[in-house]
Amino acid sequence: MKILDRYILTSFLKTFFSVFIILMFIFVLQTIWLYIGELAGKDLDTEVILKFLLYFSPKLVPLVLPLTILLTSIMTFGSFAENYEFAAMKSSGISLGRAMRSLTVFIVFISLVAFFFANNVIPAAEFKSINLRKNIAQLKPAMAITEGTFNDIGTFNIKVDEKSGENDQYLTDVIIHQKKKTGGNNTVIKAKEGELVGSTDSDVLSLILKEGNYYDEVEPSDYQKRKRKPFTKSYFDEYVINIDLSDFNNVDLEDETYSSAHGMLKISELDESIDSFSVSYNDRMAAFRKNMYNRTGISNLNNNYKPKDTVINEDSELLSYFDTYDAAQISNLALGTVNSALAHLGMKKQEFKVNIKQINKFEIALHEKYALAIACIVLFFVGAPLGAIIRKGGMGLPIVVAILLFLTYHFIGIFAKNSAEDGSIPAFIATWLSTWIMLPLGIYLTYRATTDQGLFVFDNFIAPVKKLFKKAGLFKDKSKTE
Repeated sequence: MKILDRYILTSFLKTFFSVFIILMFIFVLQTIWLYIGELAGKDLDTEVILKFLLYFSPKLVPLVLPLTILLTSIMTFGSFAENYEFAAMKSSGISLGRAMRSLTVFIVFISLVAFFFANNVIPAAEFKSINLRKNIAQLKPAMAITEGTFNDIGTFNIKVDEKSGENDQYLTDVIIHQKKKTGGNNTVIKAKEGELVGSTDSDVLSLILKEGNYYDEVEPSDYQKRKRKPFTKSYFDEYVINIDLSDFNNVDLEDETYSSAHGMLKISELDESIDSFSVSYNDRMAAFRKNMYNRTGISNLNNNYKPKDTVINEDSELLSYFDTYDAAQISNLALGTVNSALAHLGMKKQEFKVNIKQINKFEIALHEKYALAIACIVLFFVGAPLGAIIRKGGMGLPIVVAILLFLTYHFIGIFAKNSAEDGSIPAFIATWLSTWIMLPLGIYLTYRATTDQGLFVFDNFIAPVKKLFKKAGLFKDKSKTE
């Protein structure tokens, strides 16, 4: 390696590692802030907390690495231009492209490492992180209760609208379904308020409910009476439920039974999952089409059709050829069939929407692994020439420019991926859209920098205006008049 290449590479690496460590530290602090509710108040060891942060840190690399490359490129090449080092290189016959050669090789190497990291390290860390989070949530039942959804705790399914108090022990609008050993939940309890009371020395947690109702579905031995769905109802001012916490207190933080998230899979596993989901989706769609066709009764039309001599006038209603009772029966039957088909169609629509969203998430996760590697190269060719053009190094203007560019890149990617999840745009386009937008910008900036042109040539905008004034006789060329 020549002295110049070694000098440029060394300057870049010093800034690169410094910026990467600083940005990673900032994003880790943000992670602690986001997940403080899952970690605080559970008597977790420092080792468990550090393990949680270690497992979560690899997920930050797709954010930190592109921003680091962009910022480092602008700062390094801006510093070279500001200190007239590029001017010295150009006077010696060394172009910007030649100066970027060693760094280009390094960035390609970084992109390959990023691809390997995204395909192997991030899925493994995601697997560890999600399982650890699920195990931590079980250490404190109050934390395991999420507002607005049913939560499975022991033999109860509990839903609350709001939690309050220092330890989230006060509950509002509580709904409880008590599970039976034989399956099902015939008992429903509703209360306006609730309070969780317990101690660390006890395996029993008391849930005190206030101002509520107790509903219990009765199952008569007579099957005809079961159709009436009888139940008993009672009102209470205060009702105490004891929940066995023996399973919660024996949580194994090393348990790794959950493995179905798309972020946990490698490229080969994602391909296999996408194929499996797509085949299953197509089979369900085919079965649904066949079912809806059978619901119309067209397939049985030839079996029930009997030709008659009656000639039906096209201008008259079909029901007018039947008596009132038969016409009413036909109308009610047809209306019931249509309403049933519409209800079934609406239910299946939501089901297929969830299936499509699941497939799209797996496709996005697949393309993201490739997009990260290419984004590293593209953002380098955006930052390096931009730094040479603005001729400003240090921590001032380069940080502002880099953050603005990266936020544009990042938010375009987020909005596109959110749209791709519900099928608004293809997952392939959504994942690569931000990189495709940055690619022409990188080509443009590289061309401007290698040809010693500024960011914008204002003469290109002023020249047509000057010509217009010259034709109108309102502007005279001073060089000719002199």
